[in-house]
Amino acid sequence: MFRTIKQDIQAVRERDPAAKGLIEILLSYAGLHAILLHRIAHLFWKMKVPVLPRLISHVARFLTGIEIHPAAVIGKGFFIDHGMGVVIGETTEIGAYVTLYQGVTLGGTGNEQGKRHPTLGNHVIVGAGAKILGAIVVGDHVRIGANSVVLKSIPAHNTVVGIPGKIIHRKDDEGDLDHTNLPDPISARFKILELKIMELGRKLNKTSEHISPETKDDD
Repeated sequence: MFRTIKQDIQAVRERDPAAKGLIEILLSYAGLHAILLHRIAHLFWKMKVPVLPRLISHVARFLTGIEIHPAAVIGKGFFIDHGMGVVIGETTEIGAYVTLYQGVTLGGTGNEQGKRHPTLGNHVIVGAGAKILGAIVVGDHVRIGANSVVLKSIPAHNTVVGIPGKIIHRKDDEGDLDHTNLPDPISARFKILELKIMELGRKLNKTSEHISPETKDDD
C-alpha cells in the first residue's frame, strides 16, 4: 500500500503544474487526502472490519468534499484535481494512472444489485462535471469531456463529449484533455442541417426561375 501511496503523490507532481513541492502537496491537496483515507478505509473493508471503513469514508467526505465508497477498487497513480463534489460508488473499479476533475460522478443508474458502477481502464481522464453511470466499461486512454454523460461502454483510445456522450474517433495515446479543442457534435449536426437547408433553398430558387410568366399569370 505504501508504494501505491507514493505513486499517488507522484501523480500530483506530474499532473498539476501548480504543485510546488512535497510539503505543499501533503498539506494542501484535498484529492490526495481523499485517496489516502480511501486506501486505509479500503484495507479495513477487505479485512471485513465493521463500521470503521464507512466512518473513515464519512470523515474523508467531510474534510475534502469527495465521497469514495470504501469498497471501490482504485489503482495506483490516482489523481483527483481540485476534487470538490467527486462521487465514486461502491462497485466502481478504476485502473492505474487515472485522473478525475471536480464534480465527476462514477455512479449507478438505480437500485440494482451486484455490479452497478463503472469500470475505468488505465490512463483515463474524466473532465469536470462528467457523469459515468452504470456497470459500463471505459477502456484504456479514454478521455471524457467536461459535463458529458456517459451511459454506454467506450472502447479504448477514444474521446467522448456531449449528453449523452458521443464517441469522437480520435486516437491519441498521450497528453492531457484539451477542452478548448474538443469538437462539438451538436454544433456539427446543426452545420450539416444548415448546409442542407441552403442547398434546398438554391434548388427552390432554380425551380422558381424556370417557371414561365404565363404559368405565374395563370396562378
